[in-house]
Amino acid sequence: MGGLKAIHFGGGNIGRGFVGEFLHKAGYEVVFVDVMDKLIAQLQETPSYTVTEIGTEGTTSFKIDNYRAINSKTHEGDVVNEIATADVVTCAVGPNILKFIAPVIAKGIDARSKDTPLSVIACENAIGATDTLAGFIKPALTTSESDLPSKVRFANSAIDRIVPNQDADAGLDVKIEKFYEWCVEVTPFKDAKGGHPPITGVHFVDDLTPYIERKLFTVNTAHATAAYYGYNRGKKTIHETMADPDIHQIVQDALKETASLIVKKHGITPSEQNDYVNSIVKRISNPAMEDVVERVGRAPLRKLSRKERFIGPASQLAELGDDCSSLLGGVEMALRFQNVKDDAESEELAKILKETSAKEATTKLTGLEAAHPLFEKVVEKVAKVQG
Repeated sequence: MGGLKAIHFGGGNIGRGFVGEFLHKAGYEVVFVDVMDKLIAQLQETPSYTVTEIGTEGTTSFKIDNYRAINSKTHEGDVVNEIATADVVTCAVGPNILKFIAPVIAKGIDARSKDTPLSVIACENAIGATDTLAGFIKPALTTSESDLPSKVRFANSAIDRIVPNQDADAGLDVKIEKFYEWCVEVTPFKDAKGGHPPITGVHFVDDLTPYIERKLFTVNTAHATAAYYGYNRGKKTIHETMADPDIHQIVQDALKETASLIVKKHGITPSEQNDYVNSIVKRISNPAMEDVVERVGRAPLRKLSRKERFIGPASQLAELGDDCSSLLGGVEMALRFQNVKDDAESEELAKILKETSAKEATTKLTGLEAAHPLFEKVVEKVAKVQG
């Protein structure tokens, strides 16, 4: 697989520790792209870094090399040239940043002359993130719609791997959970020359929705529920939070609600989902994955949005007439995650709750329509938090 090249936007811990590790092991040269001057300088000056996988049975370390780094803020032309000759573009920048990386990706696609299309895969904690990215890229392209399939293929993905809080002196080294799941939809590649990109460990699937929703409504719901309850009850870490029997049960109750939805909607058996839930609870309770509640809870506006880990499953349960009271408890705790240090979204949340009515805040925060069966239930929680 010599000669393969991947461009990865986002040189943070997920980029270096999850996506970068996968691509490196699959034989790709990885070009990290970021706008953080210090991070890019570190990557340019350091020929390798270490990824340490943490599991209940111990740790395993891997050396990551064969990478370069480019600052897209100062060297956009270099990024365009790299994309023009790359095999894969991935990103882990956060859903709100996708619109900012789209223009340079579009320029790179327009500049391509390779006889195989570029594979673009967004690795974000959001449903349909690659579709979102493509929606920003396509209007910026000069390539015609008819020529686009020969130049690029966009594929959504679902990622599941916990990246805990890192040591202060870690540098570029990354600690990461040993467990992983990375699923990518295969349909966009079925008629593409060369097929799907060869990335060892990626599970290419026909229908991604069950994997995305199972992960988002189990892993992310559990993690966020623990973080927000832990924060509001004075806990420092997720491990400490999950060791509290009361909060442990609250998390389990929320996952019972999401499990009922997943089983009904996707045909996953109750026993299979129960095993998955138990594995998730064990994973986030692992003391070796010690993580502070403020880090896990950060960005509450995104986590309270329409398709995310609370409102996403709760809205579907409400439409079915099923119970979602435990998820609504998580919503209340998330609403109380205000003015947290170094979290601009928590400050904005406090401002919204202070300056708007309960109904206006519910609409703004969740995107729920006033006629939706969940709307008034969320309004009650918002009003309660507003006092």
